[in-house]
Amino acid sequence: MSPHFNLDKTYQFLLIILAFLMPLTVFGANLIIVLICVLWLISGHYKYKCQQIISNKLMLASIIFFLLHLVGLIWTEDLSWGLHIVHKMWYFIGLFPILFTIVRKDYIKHYVFAFLIAIAITEVVSYLVWFELVVPFKNATVSNPTPFMSHISYNPIICFAIYLVSEEIFFNKNLNKIQFSFYSFFAITMTINMFITGGRAGQVMFFAAIAILVFQFFNKEKIKSLLVIIFLIPGIFFTAYQASDMFKVRVNSAIDDVVNYELGIATYEQKTSKDWVFDYVKHINTPVGERLTYAIYSWQMIKLNPIIGVGTGDFKQEYKKISERSSTTAKMPNTTHPHNMYNLVLTQLGIIGFISFLSIFYYQIKIASASSSRFMRHVGLALPLLFLVIMLADSYLLGHYTTLMYIFFSSFLYKDFDKP
Repeated sequence: MSPHFNLDKTYQFLLIILAFLMPLTVFGANLIIVLICVLWLISGHYKYKCQQIISNKLMLASIIFFLLHLVGLIWTEDLSWGLHIVHKMWYFIGLFPILFTIVRKDYIKHYVFAFLIAIAITEVVSYLVWFELVVPFKNATVSNPTPFMSHISYNPIICFAIYLVSEEIFFNKNLNKIQFSFYSFFAITMTINMFITGGRAGQVMFFAAIAILVFQFFNKEKIKSLLVIIFLIPGIFFTAYQASDMFKVRVNSAIDDVVNYELGIATYEQKTSKDWVFDYVKHINTPVGERLTYAIYSWQMIKLNPIIGVGTGDFKQEYKKISERSSTTAKMPNTTHPHNMYNLVLTQLGIIGFISFLSIFYYQIKIASASSSRFMRHVGLALPLLFLVIMLADSYLLGHYTTLMYIFFSSFLYKDFDKP
């Protein structure tokens, strides 16, 4: 490379751009990722880079998790889908280690600021659609204004942004009055925006984030933390329930689907009701009803293949086989994943893969807990805990937006910058 070319500053510029683009555009973010990876591969110093990677247990856990997906191809029948899953998991062996070696402590505030600016843009556009000042585009509708991505991804991402801003409000004693007021306004508007959209997993994640913040704020005063949570979270929940029609509808439909799921199954099997077809669709073929069915069938797969799973690419076809044998759900759409990250890993790679998967979160929590930096400790604990919650509702480390956010923030939250 040219002696006049400053590689580190180029990396930092690209990382800031990536932080900005990742909540806005798949193409833009991927373009920056390609540039970063190409620069990393041609810049040399491979021994030093490898030493950085293998000296961090989180990096090793991430790489092992990816390699298990490769090994899982051995007993996979659907090799093409298995390779597709491997491609989805490349973040854990490709992007994660690369970002880990190039992030710099002095630039963390710039990464976070760029990310929050992008979130502010998505929020403003979302409100413009909601108030019908802008014609809905891409994924957005007036009733569910999430233009840049689906509400499934949008709400967890905006929830994490709410946590980042709230953490600054409660713990950064150096904020002046203007900064404090601006951050508070930003946190409130993001919270309102989250409750006018339809992402239930992100809303559950929000309540988990509130609980984490309370525990962090009161530190070792566990009883006081629990008392605040007992009053605060129900208060926010019922306020949102009364104020947001979307939130009320989504809560009511979720409760109705869970309560009436077995009734829908029984109605379909017995066909005793004149409206059995309607009841079947109403109680089973819903987002919550389908997830319950995915979970039931996933556990059937897990019981048959508990140790090593069905293979990296065979969830789709194994699910289809089970579904076709069931008269109850034969008319339900097939799925490529169980909308639950834990069940996905267990079905594909069994207990071995599941332990490997959980080890990633274990090392995140362990590293963050030992950090002397307030930001690294707080956010480093919040990130895995929040993902451990929302992964019950979907395969959030399989999709582009949420996986990229998780990997990007993990690349600097768990790095020991004091090591040479």
